Amino acid sequence: MKDSHLRIRIAQALAEIPAADWDACTHDTEIMDEKLKLTSEDNSSPQFSTRGQSSNPFVTYDFLSSLEASKSVGVRAGWRPQHLLAQDSAGRLVGCAPCYVKTHSRGEYVFDHGWAEAFERAGGDYYPKLQVAIPFTPVTGPRLLARPAPQAEAVRGGLAEALAQITNSNGLSSAHVTFLTERDWRMLGERGFLQRTDQQFHWENAGYATFDDFLAALSSRKRKTIRRERKEALAPGIEVRWLTGSDLTEEVWDAFFGFYMETGSRKWGRPYLTREFFSIVGGKMADRILLVMAKRAGRWIGGALNFIGGSTLYGRNWGCVEHHPFLHFELCYYQAIDYAIAHKFQRVEAGAQGEHKLARGYLPSTTYSAHFVANPALKRAIADYLARERAYVEAAQEELAAAAPFRKDLIEQD
Repeated sequence: MKDSHLRIRIAQALAEIPAADWDACTHDTEIMDEKLKLTSEDNSSPQFSTRGQSSNPFVTYDFLSSLEASKSVGVRAGWRPQHLLAQDSAGRLVGCAPCYVKTHSRGEYVFDHGWAEAFERAGGDYYPKLQVAIPFTPVTGPRLLARPAPQAEAVRGGLAEALAQITNSNGLSSAHVTFLTERDWRMLGERGFLQRTDQQFHWENAGYATFDDFLAALSSRKRKTIRRERKEALAPGIEVRWLTGSDLTEEVWDAFFGFYMETGSRKWGRPYLTREFFSIVGGKMADRILLVMAKRAGRWIGGALNFIGGSTLYGRNWGCVEHHPFLHFELCYYQAIDYAIAHKFQRVEAGAQGEHKLARGYLPSTTYSAHFVANPALKRAIADYLARERAYVEAAQEELAAAAPFRKDLIEQD
């Protein structure tokens, strides 16, 4: 290590680490991205207390430990925890990174299957690999975590250096840091990591007081379409409720898990999260969870799971056992906007992919990943591919932004 006062070690479970020590490294009221700064002077910030935790709920000890305790991650799942810990000369934890040894590329949302196939055709072993990520969670946030202090940048740099060293010394093919902030993406690029981009669709709150205020900013055609979709979604006598805190009973989680399994089995055949995960995370993070649940004829028929951040509502999973037109849009997108406006959140991040979100007021936003590739030939091939892919992503994002549903006169005024 370049910093002789920094010691890197590996923890094979979060249970080896005091929760307060881990969370001290996530305690940053910024999401470490200049676009997502929270300031006390910003009147649009929500009246929500993070209680000393990160404004990004997914890097917290509570969330990550829930994945491990519920066996949603582990050796059998192909996500073996190997968390990086940085300690100072006094043995105090000053930095960490949620890291896993992966034996496959599932549950990441940054697709490298083609890289694996090409390397294995050439006689190499792509797996196992290292993955610095929040499992099953395509949400941008800090990945190289450092306790707030003047040496925080040096600590993040030490974690990056350790990631490369561990990959090389253990004969691994690669290390991947996914859905990280642009700031750390640039830092890793300077250290030889390959840089990749993609896009998601996020809703931004322009100070709207009501959902109708948001609709007024859209073109007339889009405004009418959304009103029609919302009306038809609830037409069969469907009632929607927002559940959080003590509302999150086991009966509610039983219903939601049924929705989750139905969607997961239909989409990818093997849902990642266990039933126990929802009970554990619901017990630990009840005040940071919002379930948008739909009920018809006295029973729950669908729901969308959201996590509450410092200034952002994060849409995660959804499912239903009765299929009604536009119910997905209502529960996942429109209700999230309603909640964000009511609680003065700055944005809604509705998950990976989905150009259909554009017509519903969600705009393209760049996501970032960084990749350390040990084999020189594989690194050259991937670097060439990524240069072309980044250009494509940038061009596609400009084209999509131009097709935004907002009124042209408002865009011109801005």
